[in-house]
Amino acid sequence: MSLKQQAAHGADVNEKMGALITNAAAVRAIAAAVEGTLGPKGLDTMLVDRFGDVIITNDGVTILTRMEATHPAARMVINIAKAQEEEVGDGTTTATIMAGQMVGTGVELVARGVPVSRVIEGLRLGLRYALQAMREVAIPVAGLDDPKVAQVALVAGREHSDIADLVAKAAALVGEEKLAERNFKLADIVMAREGAENEVFQGVIVNKQRMNRQMPERLEDVSVLVVDDALEPEEVEDEALGTESGFARYMVLQEEFRSNLQKVVDLGVNLVLVDRGVSDLAEEVLTDAGVMVIQRILNKELRRATEHSGARMIKRTGLKKPVEELAAYLGRVRLAEDDEKLKQVWLRDGGGKPMATIVVGAATEEVVGERERIAKDAAGAVQAAIKGGVVPGGGATELWVARQVECMRPSVKGMAAHGVDCVVEALKRPMAQIVTNAGFNPLEKIGDAVSAQAESGRPSLAIDTDTGQVADMLEAGVVDPALVKTYALRAAGEIAEAILRIDTIIKKREDSQNDKGADNG
Repeated sequence: MSLKQQAAHGADVNEKMGALITNAAAVRAIAAAVEGTLGPKGLDTMLVDRFGDVIITNDGVTILTRMEATHPAARMVINIAKAQEEEVGDGTTTATIMAGQMVGTGVELVARGVPVSRVIEGLRLGLRYALQAMREVAIPVAGLDDPKVAQVALVAGREHSDIADLVAKAAALVGEEKLAERNFKLADIVMAREGAENEVFQGVIVNKQRMNRQMPERLEDVSVLVVDDALEPEEVEDEALGTESGFARYMVLQEEFRSNLQKVVDLGVNLVLVDRGVSDLAEEVLTDAGVMVIQRILNKELRRATEHSGARMIKRTGLKKPVEELAAYLGRVRLAEDDEKLKQVWLRDGGGKPMATIVVGAATEEVVGERERIAKDAAGAVQAAIKGGVVPGGGATELWVARQVECMRPSVKGMAAHGVDCVVEALKRPMAQIVTNAGFNPLEKIGDAVSAQAESGRPSLAIDTDTGQVADMLEAGVVDPALVKTYALRAAGEIAEAILRIDTIIKKREDSQNDKGADNG
């Protein structure tokens, strides 16, 4: 190879390393933004926008999704964090700092001459083994009365015992069958309100108020009609209204609609929930009849109210049905009450599927959002624990699994063995950060924990963040959902592999309309 060729090759290598180092730095910056919040001694982060509005939070996904991040690699990490939050409701901080460590270790290996393909090969092998070892550590939860459920809620709820109690009660009201449903999220039933009292009740909340104050504020033994449509007469086009026949048609539809409303009143319906708007005629007729009407309800809330009351949604044209058929669409709740202070309607004790709502009170507007985030984390963790069991917390499980992965490393052939180190170092990172945030030396304390686990054969040993001494996390009640841990590790691996595979960054040109047309041609 000539000197010119060698120089060109060296420049190409440097360019590719530059891309890797740039991406790794972006991932590391994202991890640094949340690592200080990890563990019981973790601190808060203040997010400030250009208008001066402030959010003070300890919640990893809130920090990640609200922070300003423009680098593509940083956006990849944030998107994975969003996916983790959506899937299991917790663990985004752990996933992010493990991803940062995996990528950092990978870059160091590549800089020392290990081919990227071998690093990725070893990373995959280590990840597969680690996930299996982590599943083997999981301890099943013996139903909703298992004390581990309350402990999971307390740990995920950042030691807020009042919130943990609310979440545990709500889980019991909902039941294991509902918690096991893929599309049901216990976190969705959480809402925090300034001035509200902490409460869990059998029922749902609609974040709207009755249409006017002439309608009843409180109803008992309620018959519910749910209209998945606008509650108004069928429309006649403006052009048609200018003709005699069109106006006659308009009057017929008005009278027919009034007749349909009277059928609803005669059926004893006293609560009408409407997806869209309500006409003046409907408001007048139903107000006179003492019916509470709520309009423009969010689709998610309307579905929950429908399920809980046992009603069936109906379109406005369905109101033409005979009375006996219409009756089959009605649901029931024991109590419907409009809370003017909170600007909500509470529906309690429905005749359909059991539903619970967690109301978290907050003294001031500034802490409402954070208490809601804490409660949602706790709810997500409890649901994950019911589905997949628990593991010792405090970084103990990750450290134990790191030791198992180290033991399998000699069986990996060639330079891929170096890639296994990415997983080992990432698994040590959560405990290192937890003890760092508690004010201890991470090298010393991880050494103590590794020795204690090796001597005892117990994966539950970690560091007590108050004393700095080795302690059994299971005995201390520090447990995390197994699904959160496995998902975080898998997510970190996905981020690391995706970042390590990028060796060139190219700026896209802006496609013009002419370019798109030419491409389509």
